[in-house]
Amino acid sequence: GRVGLGRSARWIVVALGSLGVAGCAGMPAADPLQVTVAGVEPLEGEGLELRMVVRLRIQNPNDLQVDYDGTYVKLVVQDRTFATGVSDASGSVPRFGEAVIAVPVTVSMLNVMRQVIGAIDAGTAPPDKVRYSLDGKLHGSGFSSLRFKSQGELTLPRAPQAPVSTSP
Repeated sequence: GRVGLGRSARWIVVALGSLGVAGCAGMPAADPLQVTVAGVEPLEGEGLELRMVVRLRIQNPNDLQVDYDGTYVKLVVQDRTFATGVSDASGSVPRFGEAVIAVPVTVSMLNVMRQVIGAIDAGTAPPDKVRYSLDGKLHGSGFSSLRFKSQGELTLPRAPQAPVSTSP
């Protein structure tokens, strides 16, 4: 007798092979996306929350266009979650190009209070620099998502000094 794959087994092999090819097409680009905050604008808030639109500049250093259908971001300041947001906007970031994506975020007053209490508990002078990180993802087609992370320090402006007066 001849030994071979049954009809259903062959169908499974073909289906798995197709998924493998589709999975490769949806895989993240070789180099990570570069994401920076391009701007922040206020929005009308409700109750005890502050709303803003964060504009993200997404740079794609790869030879393939990145299509997205939804965005999520989380902003962490001084190691504490400060704001989160989502957008159902869709678009694409061209190959070796960039795009600016607007994501509305919410800052709860509880998070603001945590930041203030954390600064007071430290018992030190206000910092000259603030650590931040931005985590997020661009949702792609199917089950694919491209995650990104950006971090750094912001230098805070110094409070103006009172002029020193000299007595005659």
